[in-house]
Amino acid sequence: MYTSLLRPLLFLFPPETVHHMVVKMLHAGFMIPGIKGLVKKTCRVQDPLLETELFGIRFPNRVGLAAGFDKQANIYNHLAAFGFGHIEIGTVNPLPQPGNPKPRLFRLKKDKALINRMGFNNPGVDVFVKNLKKYKPEVIIGGNIGKNTLTPNENAIEDYLICYNTLYDWVDYFVINVSCPNIEGLGKLQDKDELIKIITRINEASQQKAIRKPVLLKIAPDLTPGQLDDTINVVETTGIDGIIATNTTTTRDHLATEKGEVEQIGRGGLSGKPLKDKSTQTIKYIVDKSKGRIPVIGVGGIMTPEDAIEKLEAGASLVQIYTGFIYQGPSLVKRLNKTILKYLQ
Repeated sequence: MYTSLLRPLLFLFPPETVHHMVVKMLHAGFMIPGIKGLVKKTCRVQDPLLETELFGIRFPNRVGLAAGFDKQANIYNHLAAFGFGHIEIGTVNPLPQPGNPKPRLFRLKKDKALINRMGFNNPGVDVFVKNLKKYKPEVIIGGNIGKNTLTPNENAIEDYLICYNTLYDWVDYFVINVSCPNIEGLGKLQDKDELIKIITRINEASQQKAIRKPVLLKIAPDLTPGQLDDTINVVETTGIDGIIATNTTTTRDHLATEKGEVEQIGRGGLSGKPLKDKSTQTIKYIVDKSKGRIPVIGVGGIMTPEDAIEKLEAGASLVQIYTGFIYQGPSLVKRLNKTILKYLQ
C-alpha cells in the first residue's frame, strides 16, 4: 500500500515538506485513541532470539532508526511503535540553528537515494531535554551530538561536552558525529589527533558521572584504509564503545540518475541504495582489522531485508535505516525483524 499508493502521493511534494507533513500526521494520528496500540500490534516483532546485549544495553531487536529523522526529539515514541529497537535523535547542537539554505534535501528516485545538505538544523540541546522530559522514552534512545556550524574547530570540544553533559540523564548512549559532510570543516575532526582530544575530554566527563553510558563514533564511508586504521587505533586506545558505520558519502559513483541532474543538485551527503556496498565494506574492514573487538552498528543503503542480513554477516551487531524507511515505508521495519529472526533461527 505504501509503495503503490502513499509514496507516489508523498513524492509529489518536496522531500523536506513531506518530512514535516509526516511528523504532523504522526502527532495527529497517535492522538486518536487506540491507534498507537494498533500500530504496535501490527508492526512489532517480539521474540527472545531478536534480543541482544551490546555496550551493556539490552536491545529488544537489532533494527534502529538512524539520526536525522527525529531532529527535535519529539516523535521517537511514535516511531518506536513501528517496531524499532532503538532510535537515534539529532544531530543536536548546544545552540539552535536553522541549518543550510533551502532546498537542501533531494530525491534520486532512479537510485532509491537521497542527497541532503541539511546542516544540523535543530532547536538546540535544551529543547531536546525539555521534550525528553515531557515524552518519557518508550524505546532505547541514542543522542547524536555535534558542534554548531559557527563554532570553530578549535572550540569544537566544548560543544560536544555541552551536549554530552546536558543530555546525559536523558539518553541511553551517545554518538560523536564528526563525519557529516554538510558542516564546513567538520570532517577535519576525524583526524586522529583531533578525535583523541574530543574523546579524551568526554571520557574525563564520564568519570564524573555515577553511571557510565556508552559512547560511539560515527564515521564517513569515504575514509581510506589508512584513515580507518587510525580510527580503529583511536577507538581501541581511548576505550570508547564502538563505531557507527557509516554516515553519508560525498561520492557520486555509478548513479542511474542523469549526471546533469546530479550536478545541478550540488554538494551534500548521498544516502540510500548506492551507499550499500561501501558501508558494508567499511563494516567488514573494521571487524576484520579489530578481530571483532570493536562493536559496529551498520547503516547505509539498507533497502531490503537481505541488505540487513548482509550487514550482519559483515560483522555488524545492530543495523539502522533511514533512506530505506522513506522509500519502503514503515513495513520495512517488520520485514527486517522477521527476516533477521529467521536468520538467527
